[in-house]
Amino acid sequence: MKYKILVLDVDGTLTNSEKQISEKTKKALMHAQKKGVKLVIASGRPTFGVMPFVKELEMEKYGGYVLSFNGAKITDCKTGKIMYEDSISPEMVPAIYDISKKHGVNILTYEGDTVITETLDDEYLQIELRINKMSAKKVDNFKDYVKFSVPKFIMLGDGDYLGKIEPDVAGKLSGLNVYRSEPFFLEVMPQNIDKAYSLGRLLEKLGLSKDEMIACGDGFNDKSMIMFAGLGVAMENAQPPVKEVADYITLSNNHDGIAKVVEEFILA
Repeated sequence: MKYKILVLDVDGTLTNSEKQISEKTKKALMHAQKKGVKLVIASGRPTFGVMPFVKELEMEKYGGYVLSFNGAKITDCKTGKIMYEDSISPEMVPAIYDISKKHGVNILTYEGDTVITETLDDEYLQIELRINKMSAKKVDNFKDYVKFSVPKFIMLGDGDYLGKIEPDVAGKLSGLNVYRSEPFFLEVMPQNIDKAYSLGRLLEKLGLSKDEMIACGDGFNDKSMIMFAGLGVAMENAQPPVKEVADYITLSNNHDGIAKVVEEFILA
């Protein structure tokens, strides 16, 4: 069997527009695991927001892995142990906060299983809370409150507007990784951290090569891992720049695109 590890983004890839794994896709993934293929869920979501899918796919039983926060944390599903973790130090918070205020966008980060923000009345914040089934905590002074290391920050806003300010944010925060996971989410990550980098760390620990890996995604933050993997797969619903770098384009997330990948490249 050529491919031994299957990496899946969550939103727009593993799940359909209802944020659910279809029965056909689930059946294909269970079959792949029974054949010995390791599943990796690689998501911009916090770890808490990924765990329902880990349980649904029985990844604790079959020994899968989670790359959460766009790769800032790697968790072994079987043992629950953190295999790798990186974070942004509190010294960076003032600069990150100040540039968000300069551009008039809301900002959030995480404290355990809670989202921290100054503004609860934000449609894009509500998307993040709904997707991850998390609660939010309002703080009066974000810059003074966040005195601890965090895996990432997200700036929230209209996609066209975030696209315009992204170069300035990236330029001002040159010691950090800045990119969009969704049009309306501008993520600020530890330097060099993205899904490809963390998958490389995971492969080293597992003694596998990238040629044995399939990576599937649809969003801007999936581009690096799709380029990195032996077989990089873009969903039919993927952003155009993601499709451009893919080796293969599968069906959309609403038409069991992941099941098609499993059937063609793992089970065939």
